[in-house]
Formats: sequence, C-alpha cells, structure tokens
Amino acid sequence: MFHRLSALLRTPLRHLLACVLAGAGLAATAAHADNWPSKPIRLILPAAPGGSSDPLARMVAEQLGESLHQSVIVENRPGANGNVGSASVVRANADGYTLLFSWTGTLVPANTLYHNKPYDPQKDLTPIVLVASVPNIIVVQPSLKIDTLRDLTVYAKDHPDKLNFGSTGSGSSYHLSGELYKKTAGVSMLHVPYNSPGAVFSDLLGDRLQLAFPGVTAAAPLVRDGKLKALAVMAPTRSDMLPDVPTTAEAGYPTLLSDTWFGLLAPKGTPAEVTTKVNEAMNAALKTPAFRNKLATLGFVPLGGTQARFVKAIDDDITKWGEVVRFSGAKID
Repeated sequence: MFHRLSALLRTPLRHLLACVLAGAGLAATAAHADNWPSKPIRLILPAAPGGSSDPLARMVAEQLGESLHQSVIVENRPGANGNVGSASVVRANADGYTLLFSWTGTLVPANTLYHNKPYDPQKDLTPIVLVASVPNIIVVQPSLKIDTLRDLTVYAKDHPDKLNFGSTGSGSSYHLSGELYKKTAGVSMLHVPYNSPGAVFSDLLGDRLQLAFPGVTAAAPLVRDGKLKALAVMAPTRSDMLPDVPTTAEAGYPTLLSDTWFGLLAPKGTPAEVTTKVNEAMNAALKTPAFRNKLATLGFVPLGGTQARFVKAIDDDITKWGEVVRFSGAKID
C-alpha cells in the first residue's frame, strides 16, 4: 500500500490530469452513444433530386426514423460525381448525426479515377451497411436492328468507334459498365458523358446515341414501351422488372457483370455503438416483407449484412473497377 501511494505521489501532475481527462472522454463518448440519437440525423445524398438514388434514400431515411424514433432528414448535395456531398461527410463531426447514403459509382471512382483524390473512401469513411443493389442492363436504339449481345459485338467489331455509348459521367456505373463491355468483348466504342440519366435517355431516344448501360430500374419503362431494346442484364440472374431479358451469362459473357450497390456510411471515428445501432435497424427493416416489397417494386435487390460485408464490397470493387479504369485510360485531375 505504501509503495503504491509513494508511486502515485511521484507521478507528474500533468500525467494524472491526462489520465483523468481521458477517462472522462471515454465516459462522455459512451454516454453519447447510449443517448444517441437525441436530435435529428442528416442523411447526405450526394446527388440531385430525381435520380434513381433519391427515392431509395428517402425510403431508407423513413425506415431509419421509425426504427430509431428520431427524424432522419435527407439533404441533397450533388456535384463532381458525388464527391462534393461525400467530402462534406468526411469533414463532418463523427458524432452519428451526419450519415452518408452512397453507391458504387460515387465511392469507387473516388479511389480509382481521380488523380487528386478529394477523399479516400477506404480510409475516411466507416461503412455501416449495404442496403440494396440494382443490376446494369445493356440497351440499344431500336434503329440499330440489333437483337442480341452477340450481334452487338459483331457490329461493334465491324464498325470500330462508330458506336457512341452515353453515361452519367466519367466513373459512373453507366460509364464503367460500358468500359467493362469494351474490355470483355474486345471492341472499341466512343464514350459520351452527360450529367444526368435524363440527358442520356433523351439523346438515346433521339437517336443521337446508339447504346447505354444504365441501371435496370431507369431503363425498364422505356424497354417495356418498346422505345429501347434490351439485350442483356449484367447480372447472374434475370431481373424481375424485365424477366424476358437474358443475363449476360446466358448471352455467352459470364464475366460481364455489373451492378450498383447502395449503402450507409459515417465519418471515420463515429462511435461503434452508433454504427451498430444503424446496422441493426437497417437489417431489421430489410427482413420485413413491406420494405422488401417496396425495394422490389423499384427494381432493387435487398442486401443487408454486416459492416465487414460492406467493407469487402468496397475493397473488391475498387480492385475490379480499378483494372477497368486503367484499361480505359480515363483519369480526372
């Protein structure tokens, strides 16, 4: 007892104060996590209203609000392929009151396409949970008179650089899916970037573009109306939205796979207790028939799972799409 007391007395005062403050900080963090959320949560959506991500983000916000008994407010922050909104979350306080709703075409290019990275999704953000995914689909202008993916490949090889495919911007899923097709099929086509899905479809319907690689959700109504011809869904299984359209595997291209996943993330350093609560709330919602049916109606495939699953999805796609970006030669400074 005497020796312990003597050692304590010899301990510098500033060291003692540091220990006390550290203990107080840990206690405050724990108390914060226990009381979270005690005020509205901002859910940053790095895209403009009206895109395919907008209704899904609002569905997620509504579901989280019900589960957490607190308002979850969607805040649209578009710009630079999602980098503006995502970077704002990286800079936000890691207190659980600012979350990010993002997807493949925003997070992956931040690491693979930009020479001067606005942020690093693998280092600056904490993945919480995957929500859903939507497969990409290959659609062509009916005036091409092409009915199958093999026919498209033959035509593209016979007419190098004569086909224009549109995208929602360099690094978007539309763009990278097209580059993956070029790499897989060994064809050469011209990429035409736009700033919105509406602009892509407008020029596609106007015969100023010949094909595109959009998400099935956006393309399905135009395919059903006969305004576009769907050649293949870039997924292992067919889409419920277009059950008559074959998969790329069925068309003879088993490795030509592309989808867009959507998920929730937080600034690095957000308390684990907070991210766990969000993960549990979202997984519980994804098990309910009502929420799953809403997703299916919009063409989304429910996901969910652990935080580790989401981390792996990001890591795997950065590796996969990084190879495609290097093949395409695309780069943004």
